[in-house]
Amino acid sequence: MTDAAMMDAPDPAIQLARLRAIMHRLRAPGGCPWDAEQTHESLIPNLIEEAYETVDTLQRGDFTHLREELGDLLLQVVFHSELAEEAGHFNLDDVAREISDKLVRRHPHVFGQSAAATPDAVLVQWDQIKREEKGAGGKPYLHGVGTGLPALLRAAKFQKKAAKVGFDWPDEAGVLAKIREELGELETALAAGDAGAVAEETGDLLFSIVNLTRFRGLDPELVMTTANAKFEQRFGVMERLLTASSLSLEVATLEQMETAWQQAKSQLRVP
Repeated sequence: MTDAAMMDAPDPAIQLARLRAIMHRLRAPGGCPWDAEQTHESLIPNLIEEAYETVDTLQRGDFTHLREELGDLLLQVVFHSELAEEAGHFNLDDVAREISDKLVRRHPHVFGQSAAATPDAVLVQWDQIKREEKGAGGKPYLHGVGTGLPALLRAAKFQKKAAKVGFDWPDEAGVLAKIREELGELETALAAGDAGAVAEETGDLLFSIVNLTRFRGLDPELVMTTANAKFEQRFGVMERLLTASSLSLEVATLEQMETAWQQAKSQLRVP
């Protein structure tokens, strides 16, 4: 079947086959020089970038571009599978088979005889099956949790898993008290001028704040992403206000920037 025929074919399986064929052609002799020189390692930044761009469209509810971003993310899976196939390790079919088998194994309440009637019960069962599959019985409980994740997300993973065995605050008041305690310890380290202690206590404070996001059912990475976007937007408005007053960021004083910043906050504040 020609690419033109595959392009118009309604069967999703044909479109996936077309995507694989295109990827194979790009990597083949006479294909694309850029695609041909890529490795698993060189593609890591692309994989991370596409994942975050997909998250951005989801956060904004931008379904117009979500399909495109999911396609870009799928391309990364296809690309890495193509590289693995060339090296004789596995191919895309093996990837699909493995995740399908895993879903069936870890949902015995759907595909087997197990009973798990609530989301919490499903998660407990999933974790038990996962530990059995990975042979984690003789290893520390937190062994391998969140390996490779950004630090904030890994902290949340640690806390969530520790909570499953009862190592958790009974209520949010305990979490807030811990944040205040860590802030006090950070202030003490700052007053003492102990750089090592400052770094350690800053980490402890961040870890405690991540715990608060978990208690609130929030994702710390997404919370930080939102905070970054808010800062960027307010800073941009502040810059425009300074420019309207014939000032630039380079010459404006801190007091002038603070005044413009407060004005920016007022303009952007949700009624």
